[in-house]
Amino acid sequence: MLEVKGLAAGYAGSEVLHGIDLVVNDGEGVIVLGPNGHGKTTLLRAITGLLPPRAGQVLLNGKDITRWRADAIAAAGVVHIPQGDLLFPEMTVLENLLMGAYHGPTWAERNTRLGHVYELFPWLKERGGQLARTLSGGERRMLALGRGLMSRAQILLIDEPSLGLAPLTTQQIYASIQTVKEGGMSLLLADENANHVAGLADRVYLLETGSLVREGPAAELLRDKALLESYLG
Repeated sequence: MLEVKGLAAGYAGSEVLHGIDLVVNDGEGVIVLGPNGHGKTTLLRAITGLLPPRAGQVLLNGKDITRWRADAIAAAGVVHIPQGDLLFPEMTVLENLLMGAYHGPTWAERNTRLGHVYELFPWLKERGGQLARTLSGGERRMLALGRGLMSRAQILLIDEPSLGLAPLTTQQIYASIQTVKEGGMSLLLADENANHVAGLADRVYLLETGSLVREGPAAELLRDKALLESYLG
C-alpha cells in the first residue's frame, strides 16, 4: 500500500533522514522504533507532505505522491496523527471530530463515521460539547485518534501515541489502536518503547540517526533483547 524509496529530508542546512526505504502492506502494522531525536517524527512528516523531501519517493498504491500537498495526501487516505495530538483547543470534542471529515466526499459520510468512532470511544459522544482544552492527556490522544478515523483513511501514521501518558492510560491507547488494526486498518506507528507495540507489530524497522539499521518480522526483532537494548537503551 505505502512504499518509501530512498527518502531524504531535513531542516535548514541539516539532513535528518538518509535514504529511507520502507514498505507497509495492506492491513499490516509496521512499527518504526528508535530513540527520541533520531528522525521518527521527521519521517512521518516527510511522508505526509508536512516536510518536503529532499530526495526519494513516496508511493501510495503505486502512485507517486511525493510532491503532493499535505491536504491532498490526507484526502488520498494517508492520515497523520501527530505527536502531542495537535487538537483545536477552543473547539468542542464534536467539532474536532468533524474536522477529520472536512474533505468533500468524506463530509457526506460524517454521521456514519461518527457512529464508528463512538463505538470505539463511547465517551466522545457523551462529551461532544466539551472544549478539547479541558480534556486530560489520554482523552486528548483518543480524540486525536478518533479525528483521524473520521477521514477516509487507508493508512494511519501515528507518532508516539503514549508520549507523556501514565502507564494505565498508555495501555488503553494501545488497546484502542489494536482494535483499529483488527478492523483492517493499515498502520505505520513511530515509537521508542518496544514493549508498547508488541501486539500491533507485524514488522519492525529500527531507526538510528536517520538511517534504518534493521528490518524484520516483529516476532524475531522484538524478542532480541540484546539488539533492542543496543539501539534503544
